[in-house]
Amino acid sequence: MSDTPLLDRIREPGDLRRLPAEALPQLAEELRRETIAAVSVTGGHLGAGLGVVELTLALHYVFDTPHDRLIWDVGHQAYPHKILTGRRDRIRSLRQPGGLSGFTKRDESVFDPFGAGHSSTSISAGLGMAVASRLAGARRHVVCVIGDGAMSAGMAYEAMNNAGAMRTRLIVILNDNDMSIAPAVGAMSAYLSRMVSSGAFRNLRDVAKQLARHFPRRLREAAQRVDEYARGLVTGGTLFEELGFYYVGPVDGHNLDHLLPVLQNVRDHPGDGPVLVHVVTQKGKGYPPAEAAADKYHGVASFDPLTGRQHKKKGAAPSYTSVFAEALIEEARRDPRIVAITAAMPSGTGLSRFAAEFPERCFDVGIAEQHAVTFAAGLAAEGMKPFCAIYSTFLQRAYDQVVHDVAIQRLPVRFAIDRAGLVGADGPTHAGSFDVGYLSCLPGFVVMAAADEAELMHMVATAAAYEEGPIAFRYPRGEGRGVPLPERGTPLEIGRGRLLREGTRVALLSFGARLGECLKAADELTARGISTTVADARFAKPLDEDLLMRLVAGHELLVTVEEGAIGGFGSQVQQRLLERGALDGGRCRLRSMILPDRFIPHGTPAGQYAEARLDAPAIVDRVLRILGLRGSALEAEGRARAAG
Repeated sequence: MSDTPLLDRIREPGDLRRLPAEALPQLAEELRRETIAAVSVTGGHLGAGLGVVELTLALHYVFDTPHDRLIWDVGHQAYPHKILTGRRDRIRSLRQPGGLSGFTKRDESVFDPFGAGHSSTSISAGLGMAVASRLAGARRHVVCVIGDGAMSAGMAYEAMNNAGAMRTRLIVILNDNDMSIAPAVGAMSAYLSRMVSSGAFRNLRDVAKQLARHFPRRLREAAQRVDEYARGLVTGGTLFEELGFYYVGPVDGHNLDHLLPVLQNVRDHPGDGPVLVHVVTQKGKGYPPAEAAADKYHGVASFDPLTGRQHKKKGAAPSYTSVFAEALIEEARRDPRIVAITAAMPSGTGLSRFAAEFPERCFDVGIAEQHAVTFAAGLAAEGMKPFCAIYSTFLQRAYDQVVHDVAIQRLPVRFAIDRAGLVGADGPTHAGSFDVGYLSCLPGFVVMAAADEAELMHMVATAAAYEEGPIAFRYPRGEGRGVPLPERGTPLEIGRGRLLREGTRVALLSFGARLGECLKAADELTARGISTTVADARFAKPLDEDLLMRLVAGHELLVTVEEGAIGGFGSQVQQRLLERGALDGGRCRLRSMILPDRFIPHGTPAGQYAEARLDAPAIVDRVLRILGLRGSALEAEGRARAAG
């Protein structure tokens, strides 16, 4: 007999809406068990999804999805939503190659009207959909679910301000899962929320406002203050009211008896204007190991669902993130001017370790990358040494600040860019593909990439010592190559690369963590009788021109290899060589290996790089094809030599 008999009957939300409301608590428990069971196999984001099980059921029960639009901010809280919307049979393929995305994705389901892997986009997107529906004459509700953490981003307030000013019909669910805004939630607040959301109360309030217009000015202003004070005291919603939203809440997000009538009232009210429903939930709800964990099992590897013990692999080498954190701590011990900034990712960037030792010198500014960069610029302007640690794709959100507030003023902000290159299961929303291009084009910027964890230590030391302007260093997600680590990094000479292996025919010039694959490719090419040089550029800007000219002069073919899109390191190399006329006369051919002009879907990092044609076999194949040796007798001879 199935332990999820109700859930087994749900193929899509229409099936859910045919159930009596009394059955929903049991269905919630079954949905929670199914979510835990699925993520225990695949790994992924667990705590956020467990916290919105009842909310997910209530939203699909009350609203006519997919006709009504339901937008999940970030999307990592949407695993229960995926189970309810026709994807249960594939839920154990979550984040696996060829499987379901770990976030909402438009081309995955009609129930995902907007894709999201980054935070704080839902209200802007929802407002656009609501306006589009109005212009098209379509009557539908647009509901945006945004977490309280995502409300730390300015974009959310920009959207709310716009929605309030436009008086557009929009429903925003503030999922407060950290108790950071809400007072205690109980039967009284649930009653008040039902009353405040009811049409009768809202109509009565509108009548009172109309009557108040006929009062003398002092009485009218006093009445308005009393109304705002009373609602603010009871609900804490004055801020949202000032932005033009009708505020309802707080509501217990795990009590369906509270949720359903409030959502129904909000759905059925005929008036215009945006509404915000403040729902309080508990991250990791219903799974004791998650409830007890400090991060509420925000992101997990596969685990034992009975004990919660995660099946984390013991790596032979430390992660790049941990090496960065320890290197920065070592530099900070010697230099009291070093400070660190993160945008809501203290654990992901390793800065939680820094904060443990230097709590007064570490700043988590919330999901506010724009503010983080300009805050760092202000610190630099006053002589501090700020290290701004932000994922590559998150730094994209602050590009204007990087240009206007840092680069133009030549302020020495140090950018530690984690998650460079392809990132595996998180997919294209988190893949660091563009930072080399968007930073290398900025005047006065120094741009580095670590080939291994020892090089990362040297680049942290280099950034700490460099005070002439902005400097950035990028490094990948995951484990290092296992190279020996120094006790402390040594500052590198700016704009100077290194030779690791010298040959005479082909030169592989690596920028970043593809160096290991270049060395493997060189081994195979050498075994095939093709003498191969391997160099590590270290710097995309300024380039080591002496190294470039040496490679061009001494080789038949120069191939640059990088973990980035077009316009990055290879483009910098080509431009510099063209300017110097180094490619005139065809003495040396130049080719660049970059990420393809498409987004690589989620999978394993190794599989992604194979698909992108940036692993050792692809490098060998590219060289052989350029030299005209693919399929030749020489290739057969090389294979025989390698085998023997």
